[in-house]
Amino acid sequence: MSEKINANQDNDRQITLVDDQGNEELFEILFTFTSEDYGKSYVLLYPAAVSDDDVEVQAFSYDADEDGDVTSSDLHEITDDDEWNMVQGVLNTFLSDDRLSGE
Repeated sequence: MSEKINANQDNDRQITLVDDQGNEELFEILFTFTSEDYGKSYVLLYPAAVSDDDVEVQAFSYDADEDGDVTSSDLHEITDDDEWNMVQGVLNTFLSDDRLSGE
């Protein structure tokens, strides 16, 4: 689900992903970070229409232009196991640290 990304003008912490069939889903941006080891930036998202505490977080690497803008072709799925483990470690640190997660 990374064919198209549209910034929500009302809330810059939300984006809409559009899949290959044209289905749109609104996502909240949990956080972004950059890894020096992989030389990439990452965004972690979760569906905006979540009604319980068990949320599936999606992660993508992205390439921003010189102005910091991201377009649909700039989102990339994470396919390398080591890279995914690094992203999952960052997410686990975020979720376990009350100062970071806001809990």
